[in-house]
Order: sequence, then C-alpha cells, then structure tokens
Amino acid sequence: MGAESRMSIVHPSALPDEPLSSQPVTGFVLERAGELAGQQAVIDGPGEWSLTFGELDQAVHSLAGGLAANGFQRGDVAALVASNSPWYPVVFHAAAVAGGAVTTVNPTYGAQEIAYQLTDSQATLVFAAEGFAAQAREAMGRAGVAGDVVVIDSDRPSEGVAMASLMGEPVAQAEVDPHQDVVVLPYSSGTTGLPKGVMLTHANLVNNIEQSASSVASQASDVVLAVLPFFHIYGMQVLMNDQLHHGATLVTMPRFDLAQALSLIERHRVTRFFAVPPIVLALAKHPAVGGYDLSSLRQVLSGAAPLGAEVAGEAAARIGCEVVQGYGMTELSPISHATPPGNFKPGSVGLTVANTEIRIVDPDSGEDLPVGPEGELWIRGPQVMKGYLNNPEATTETIDSDGWLHTGDIARIDGEGHVYIVDRLKELIKVKGFQVPPAELEALLVEHPEIADAAVVGRPDPESGEVPLAFVVAGPDSSLDAQTVRAYVADHVATYKHLGEVRFIDAIPKSASGKILRRELRKQVAGFRSE
Repeated sequence: MGAESRMSIVHPSALPDEPLSSQPVTGFVLERAGELAGQQAVIDGPGEWSLTFGELDQAVHSLAGGLAANGFQRGDVAALVASNSPWYPVVFHAAAVAGGAVTTVNPTYGAQEIAYQLTDSQATLVFAAEGFAAQAREAMGRAGVAGDVVVIDSDRPSEGVAMASLMGEPVAQAEVDPHQDVVVLPYSSGTTGLPKGVMLTHANLVNNIEQSASSVASQASDVVLAVLPFFHIYGMQVLMNDQLHHGATLVTMPRFDLAQALSLIERHRVTRFFAVPPIVLALAKHPAVGGYDLSSLRQVLSGAAPLGAEVAGEAAARIGCEVVQGYGMTELSPISHATPPGNFKPGSVGLTVANTEIRIVDPDSGEDLPVGPEGELWIRGPQVMKGYLNNPEATTETIDSDGWLHTGDIARIDGEGHVYIVDRLKELIKVKGFQVPPAELEALLVEHPEIADAAVVGRPDPESGEVPLAFVVAGPDSSLDAQTVRAYVADHVATYKHLGEVRFIDAIPKSASGKILRRELRKQVAGFRSE
C-alpha cells in the first residue's frame, strides 16, 4: 500500500519551480566553456597552477576520446581515488562523455576498503592521484580488476601509467539516457551496514543544480574555495559541478589546513566558502583567523551536519559575512534545502528548493504533521536517487512506493517554509521515554569559550534507559573539569537532557565530510550494544 493512501500533509517549496533539463551532465556543466575559454576554471591552491575553461573542456573530451578508443563505453564504471585538484573534474567528466559512470573513492581508504568499492561497483578502470596509486593498485589486485592504475597527476609515475598516455582525439558526448543512465556512484556511509552505492543519473545531477539555482545563487564572478572533498556528493555537486556550470573559479585544496585555507582566501580574494561545522567552529574560535584579510568573503555555507545557531552567528560576526546552512543527502544529489540570499534564519537549513515537496511524519504513529511539530523528514523531487546499487531491499526501505525518500532525519517546518533539522532519527537518545537530540547538546557545549569541540552519544543506564555522555575537546589552556561541564549544561537545558558523564578526548572522530562518527565513540562507551 502506498504511503499516500492515508491523509497526507504535503509542504511544497515556497520557491517557484525552475525549468528542468534532460541533457547529459557534462554538456550542462561546461556549457559556458567556449564563452569563458580564457578564464581560470580550476586553480590548484597549493601548486598555483590552473586549467582555464577552454583547457578543461579540451582535456575532458580528449580523455573521453582515449577512453572510447580503449573500449570504455556506455554502462562501464571507472573508479577515481584522488583528493581535490584540477584533474578531478577532467576524469569525472571524461567518463561521463564516454557514456560511463565514475565511482568516487575516499582516498584515505586502505586497499581493502577500496577493493570492496571496486568489486561492488564493478569498476573496470581505476584512476588515482600518485600519492594513492599504491593502495589503488593493491585494491585492483584484490578485486580482480585487470590492467594498471592510471595516475592522473604525473607524467612519470612510480606506480601505474600516466593519464597523459590515454589522451586521444576529442570526441562528442556518447549516447546516453539522462533519466536512466547512472553517471556517478558515490558510496553512502549510512547508519548501519556496509557502504551502499548511490545510483545518480545525469538528470539527477543536472536537475538538482537547476533546482538550487535561486537558493545557492552561484555567480560567474565568484571565486570558490574547494576544500570539501570532490569524492563526497557535497564537494562533487555543490562545489565542482554547480560552480563550473555558473562560470565560477574553483581554488582546490587536497586536504583542509586552516592556515592554508585562510591564506588562499586572502590571496585569491575568495567570495564563497562551502564548509562543514568543524570549519565554521574554527572560523568562530581559532586565534589564527584574526591574522588574515577575509573581507572578500560574501558567504559561508555550511552543510553535511547540523550547525548550532550560536556558532554560526559568532562566525558571521567575526569574519563579517553571512554564515548560512543547507541540507541534503548523497541520495538527493544532494540538495533539498538551502538559504536564498536575504532569507537567513538562525538555526534553519533554509527553504525547500524548487520542484521539491516535503512531509514531516511522526516516526511512531506514521501520521503527517503540520507546521510546528517535529517528525521524520520525507522528500520527493527530481533529485531523488535512482536507488542503491545491487541493493533493492535497502532501496525500498528508503524510497516508498509513492516516491518519498525517508531521510531518517528529524525536522520541523515553520510558517514561512524554513526547515530546521533536529537530529538523526537513529541518533536520538531516549531518556525515560524523552527524546534527546545530540546535536542540541553539542551546539550548547561548543558555545562554551573553553570547549573547542564536542560530541554526544547515549550511554546505557538501568534507571533511565540511556543518559547523554559528552566527549569534550578542551581548548588551549583550559581548566575545565567534568563537573564544571555538567553544571554548565544543567544550567541551560531540561533535567532529562543533563549529561550523565563527561569524557575529555583529544579530537572528535569525523568523516571526510565532517559528520561525527558516533559509532566510533559508542565503541568507547562501556556496555554499549549496537543495533
């Protein structure tokens, strides 16, 4: 029975629909390449070299020609194991032009993890940056992938063959069905089980950029710092593809280093900084920030994890520009919510993007909720993935028969259409039947001037079921103790949200996209039993 067989309360986007497209992704992303041929498209921040739009377009179609000449064709999958550089969009879009797909691999993975992704995605070709070629080659052996690793950033690699040797005569876009053909297979960590390949089509990527145009508001005059990893959907789409489509210039960083990021913002007069909460926290609190000229910034947009309103406000006041949130998932290509210019509300992830509907559903009763109450966020629109690769069961658990994607996130919507993410459904701590969102306590903790970072998980408790346990990273020269931290939280929240325990830790474990790795923290909690 479909989810809409009962009475539904659907909250449509407050924004007017955008015209949607059915063209292949590369032609869309690089549609201004001819007009902007001499403008820098992607600058390698540390190395200070770049590709212009004309050079990027030429390299994409030349590599696509070489791929086609070597038998890579529609439906084939290439893996890409690399950190951010100007070569990343070359490989990504060359595979797309040749009619195939790319599975983007976290370059910090070990050979076993890469091999799992190669096997699951059925990749037949592996590209890697030179620094990751050895583990990529080992993974190919484990996964039984023939041939050698193709090194994207060296003409004389110590491992594998140089990508330059694959360049051929430029070719036009191979025939594809934009609505059915998968063009990228990022892997979603999920909350349980092994990572799952997310099947995203050309139309998913193109239409999500179209849907988000008025919200993300990219401009050709923008210079964008690209430190968020391109292998992750946030970096891949919101930075790489969206910004290139609008003619902006990307300044890439292979990994986040605060001093280097601040230096690049100053040197290149960066106007947009797409970030995750730990970076915003650094902008708000780190002493190094005051030593750089950040006056070129017009906006910092945070995503991938909840950002406390107080931290956002503190960062905005300190660096003198708007700090806003957005929301999305790999399974949503990724944007479903963003803050249009001039529509900022503290704590909000923004408005539902164009051409998108949402529902707020009570996780216990399954009833739809109106404006105000909190429930699970469901989303429907052209950005919803085709499904999980090789996993129809997980697909049907996530997308119901009426096309609603069940996010697993708890949210509410206000009367003006702004959406507020409370927390992950599976991360809620249950104290005597009351639900405690970890993100609420984490946002409160990092407001303390002596706390640099924090994460909260549930600890089993015989009386309450669970109690919140806080892992705290103390700031420099801090004299905090556990009792002081518990008293601070108790002064600000209801009794059932009080901390049952505080543990000090050197660093909060996080994924490359900035999400707290709660499962790692739970392993440290005595008596914790995973679901």
